Amino acid sequence: MATRLTRAVTEVERHAAGRGWDQPPRLYALVHTGELLSQERELTMRLGLAGADPTGLTPIEQEALPGDRPLDEVLAGVAWPADVAGCALVLERLMLPPGADADAPTEGDLAAWVANHPGRQEVRIAVGVLRDGSRDAAVRLRAHDTDEDVLSGPALVPSLADALAATLVD
Repeated sequence: MATRLTRAVTEVERHAAGRGWDQPPRLYALVHTGELLSQERELTMRLGLAGADPTGLTPIEQEALPGDRPLDEVLAGVAWPADVAGCALVLERLMLPPGADADAPTEGDLAAWVANHPGRQEVRIAVGVLRDGSRDAAVRLRAHDTDEDVLSGPALVPSLADALAATLVD
């Protein structure tokens, strides 16, 4: 059975999939749907959430992330208010097959080497974390771009989940 975090991560990944590939990273606040329903009646009506499951999480897309700084730097500057239950991030990356890093150059342009590697895969990654420590992720390969082929699980992208969890620390 899918958890509410799994459903929220799946929702933001599918939302990103609807926009197509080659999109910038997107950050979402995850709020308790029940609290949103009780505190923001007009907003929930405009968003079509009036009949939503009050035990779920509602993703709220944030402003665009700055594209001129590394993502880890950007995330290090993010802090959420206490009423945000968690957060999610969707981004695209190149992924190499296991063991490919053994052939990586020690000098030169590593990004160019990855971009030209014959075994590279373009992926869309969605990761979500909650204040209670829950984590989940979804990964869609561009070469297998169907909802049925999306991989998911809480341990898929641990370093990104750690960086997101750090944004929730009070």
